[in-house]
Amino acid sequence: MQKLTKVAAIQLATKIGDSTANISSCERLALQAVKEGARWIALPEFFTTGVSWNPRIVEAIQNMDGAAASFLQDFSAKHQVVLGGSFLCRLPNGSVRNRYLCYASGTLVGQHDKDLPTMWENYFYEGGDPNDNGMLGTYDNTRIGAAVCWEFMRTMTARRLRNRVDVIMGGSCWWSIPTNFPKFLQRLWEPANNHSSLAAIQDSARLIGAPVIHAAHCGAIECPMPGLPIKYRGYFEGNAAIVDANGQVLAHRSAAQGEGIVSADISLDAQKSTEEIPNRYWLRDRGFLPTFAWHHQRWLGRRWYARNIRR
Repeated sequence: MQKLTKVAAIQLATKIGDSTANISSCERLALQAVKEGARWIALPEFFTTGVSWNPRIVEAIQNMDGAAASFLQDFSAKHQVVLGGSFLCRLPNGSVRNRYLCYASGTLVGQHDKDLPTMWENYFYEGGDPNDNGMLGTYDNTRIGAAVCWEFMRTMTARRLRNRVDVIMGGSCWWSIPTNFPKFLQRLWEPANNHSSLAAIQDSARLIGAPVIHAAHCGAIECPMPGLPIKYRGYFEGNAAIVDANGQVLAHRSAAQGEGIVSADISLDAQKSTEEIPNRYWLRDRGFLPTFAWHHQRWLGRRWYARNIRR
């Protein structure tokens, strides 16, 4: 009989750039998960800040010994759990990364820097080391991997973790198609965008052969649209989920359900994946608008980051 472990993922109603408030909410939700018996808990990508084109986020960039890392370490030690999440982290060389840290009972299991920033994320950090494969380390004979947001959209994530980890700690900060765009464009583009934000997690779990504990953000967003004379109005897609190694969703929380946790009992064991990984860069089609924003905001964001963030 397989040993089952209760795991949980947090869905955070984010206050953009407000680290104190977001860490407090993460602590409250993680404590709820502990009270419900969870031993492994995933926090979202950017759990201290969320992300949008909001310069306030710059003030919330932290060092490796800052409040974010201290919270992860202290909470995991106090409650004897595995806890992970990512935040904007400044390195000693002056660069900033989207860094995922995972602690088990107060001890650092490992770290992973997201490979590439997505769209307006380019304003705030740069991609990780090409040799960073997302394998965090081993705890209690369980090999742990990490992936965040659009890493689940890229086939190279499946290639580097396939059959090498027993569980994936992950999270996203995936936003919607603008709600201030014409209704016909929202109807045309948003269903596929929302579907991909969960389906990419399922695809990756199945191709890698490991369950995914996936945390997320929810709530409305409003900010300038980078490089365009209009505002972005939208929301985070939610979709916190526990997904098994077959890509089956065991627990799920939609954006409409708001803040909270999802949990399930899973086996922290890999299963050998033999399904062929598609011979292309993107695992799923991004759609017209995300493809445009990927290139346009990347070009603008890298220059702003070089002038204003990197030291």
